[in-house]
Amino acid sequence: MLYLVGTPIGNMGDISSRAVEILNEVEYIACEDTRVTGILLKNLGIEGKKLISYHEHNKASKGNELISLLKEGIDIAQVSDAGMPAISDPGEDLVSLCISEGVGFTVIPGPVAAITALVMSGLSTRHYHFEGFLPNSGSDRKKRLNKLADYDETIVLYEAPHRVKKLVSELVDLGFGSSRVSFCRELTKRYEEVIRLTVVKAQSYFDENEPRGEFVVCLEPKAKKQVEIDEAALERRVHELRDQGMAVKEISAILAEETGRHKKDMYRLVLSLLK
Repeated sequence: MLYLVGTPIGNMGDISSRAVEILNEVEYIACEDTRVTGILLKNLGIEGKKLISYHEHNKASKGNELISLLKEGIDIAQVSDAGMPAISDPGEDLVSLCISEGVGFTVIPGPVAAITALVMSGLSTRHYHFEGFLPNSGSDRKKRLNKLADYDETIVLYEAPHRVKKLVSELVDLGFGSSRVSFCRELTKRYEEVIRLTVVKAQSYFDENEPRGEFVVCLEPKAKKQVEIDEAALERRVHELRDQGMAVKEISAILAEETGRHKKDMYRLVLSLLK
């Protein structure tokens, strides 16, 4: 039997007694990083377990090895470094293999960073879309980002610290400037932090505060309706912001937030009005 075991996302006290029981009973434990899982087992007082490295880069070969062991009647637990296996984790592929090969498996529930952050965000939890990790770059990333504009429910993403600023800029360009967003980090740990603001304000925030740690980003849907502003009022607003010493890019971002229009459209409009 394969056991997909949820592990703590930060606070060790969040592991369930059932998870500890299963980790104690199985012969093998498949894990992303044997060092990380080794620390977990040491903290739980579990010794003598055979650890098998199973991660995104070796899942094709190791998956078949695990299936062979399971078919021999050996019980195996699969864990991620933190949270639930199969959620943005190669455990998803292992589950598919078990189904196709007729191998039994079950889930030992545990913490999930996405759900924890969603509740912490203060945004709607009735309906949500879990995006997980976006592609790092290129056309695949652009395609997934453009797709986000179609959703009318809270969007949950995972993002690495060195790409947070890029993500915020991309969201502003897509017209999410006025959307509320929460950036959650260090969840369940001593220095847990949730930053709640709008997407456009996140630009200046992260310019002043360098992103650190892995983030769960919870994003309000893109505004579907644009705020109607007559041309004369819009021109007055542009000159008002310019008189405050703001550059064209800053004015465009503010107007995109205030009207729900695309930042690039606002940029072109501001340029034309300030000629």
